Amino acid sequence: MPARGPSFNDCVFLNCPIDSDYWPIFEAIVFSVIDSRFVPRSALEEADSGEVRLHKIFRLIQQCRYAIHDLSRIEFSEDTALPRFNMPFELGLDLGCREYGQRELKRKRCLILEAKPYRYRAFLSDISGQDIRSHNSSPDQAITVVRNWLATTSRRKRVPGPKAIRRRFAGFAAALPTLCEEAQLDRHDVQFVEYVTLAEEWIKTAPE
Repeated sequence: MPARGPSFNDCVFLNCPIDSDYWPIFEAIVFSVIDSRFVPRSALEEADSGEVRLHKIFRLIQQCRYAIHDLSRIEFSEDTALPRFNMPFELGLDLGCREYGQRELKRKRCLILEAKPYRYRAFLSDISGQDIRSHNSSPDQAITVVRNWLATTSRRKRVPGPKAIRRRFAGFAAALPTLCEEAQLDRHDVQFVEYVTLAEEWIKTAPE
């Protein structure tokens, strides 16, 4: 019998940019989710060329009660002179799953992030009225926002405080080059699943 995966109530779908400038924030968000006792999920966790990417997104959204959608990247690309719409599109899929889904999908919850307060009003005004939170392109601020949202939304009592998670993330970030060297990984090319594994193992032995 195959091993069971993480439960719907523990999974957090991450719909975030993955460019190099954003990566420090992404790592902070992933660590915050793990240290808050949840399981981060991303399309980056699988590399199955036989599965259509959109089908993978559908499946992940259905498997996660929680989702974090960062709409920070709305600038024009230098290569194409066009913006990227993947993040707003996946946010729409998640909201639609909650609205039209059956049973447990009705209990889905999402956090919408932006780099700057209120900028979303100019490019996605339909989400006005939602509780959009800003991280100001700061990993520490992203940790605080994500942790507070998970603790409040889930009502779990064992979620560490934001100060503790920020401190532990700083410790993990300092240790990460050595951890990568020991695992024979390139610190500048750590894959999502590798980062999650390293963070989970480090957290198990790190002081509270």
